[in-house]
Amino acid sequence: MEQNDIIRLTSAELSQLWTSYMNDSMAICVIKYFLVHAEDQDVVSILNEALRLSETHVKEIAAIFESVQQPIPLGFTEKDVDLNAPRLFSDTFCFIYLQNMARLGTTAYGFALPLMSREDTIAYYEKCLASSSELVTKLTSAMLKKGIYSRTPYIPTSEQVKFIEKQGYMHGYFGKRRPLTGFETTSIFVCLLTNIFGKVLLTGYAQVAKTKKVREYMARGVKIATKHTEVFESILKEDNLSSPPTWDSEVTTSTVSPFSDKLMMFHTRAFSEASIANYGAATSTSMRHDLIPQFFRLATEMGKFGDDGVEIMIDHKWLEEQPMAADREKIFREGK
Repeated sequence: MEQNDIIRLTSAELSQLWTSYMNDSMAICVIKYFLVHAEDQDVVSILNEALRLSETHVKEIAAIFESVQQPIPLGFTEKDVDLNAPRLFSDTFCFIYLQNMARLGTTAYGFALPLMSREDTIAYYEKCLASSSELVTKLTSAMLKKGIYSRTPYIPTSEQVKFIEKQGYMHGYFGKRRPLTGFETTSIFVCLLTNIFGKVLLTGYAQVAKTKKVREYMARGVKIATKHTEVFESILKEDNLSSPPTWDSEVTTSTVSPFSDKLMMFHTRAFSEASIANYGAATSTSMRHDLIPQFFRLATEMGKFGDDGVEIMIDHKWLEEQPMAADREKIFREGK
């Protein structure tokens, strides 16, 4: 295989590494703050492990970028977190936060790995995927022990192999709808979990944001997450399927911000992107005609919310520009 020092980073490698750096630099700030207030020794142990991984990740990505003279993102630093701020979230929410981040990380690393071609980027994402999977396992074990792990709903095991015989299997607008499939149930449940998490996160952020426009944006996000949660709960309820508990009480009444508005806006943008990805996955696994427009409608609303957040970030010069393709027209126009 060719040596890395003569192989340029591809667009996939640049973009995936850049995004990973931004996410891990943000995670370092959030986890350090959580550690100041965490009391449960299980969550303290897992937070320390997550912090070690994120700190290792930013160092390894920085080394790869330096090897090709790619500028290292500013990301998030100690300026974006106030470790002396009062407690905003409970230990239970720390578990929920870590579970959500680990689930997103595992998905992102699994997506990135097959796109890598340099030896160092392949090795990096192999390690990330393995360590993220281990973290998910530890979190699941700890949360089950504490009774705060939300299992996907149970459905009956099949008595025999069956084949679909009627076109009405895909119908859903008129007449009796068939029950949800296992895939549909799981997809809806994951969408529900993401919105429950987002509602709690944005509730906290709405309380502490320093900028009025950011506070209003976060409050709007809480309303959207609440509405989406109700939609998914109603779909599950129709088939007598259980929904996960909400964690609204896991936010304190503090109004002192532990994070910069820039970090909270970036975090909220990541939440909206994760929601849209979940809705897309749910659409691809649904075989009932009434469900697909629901996912499209909710994804569109979340997309508009995300776009409005980007505008706020651009207005305040909080949004770092990702690596981009060359603007040839600009080069032609400005070239000598």
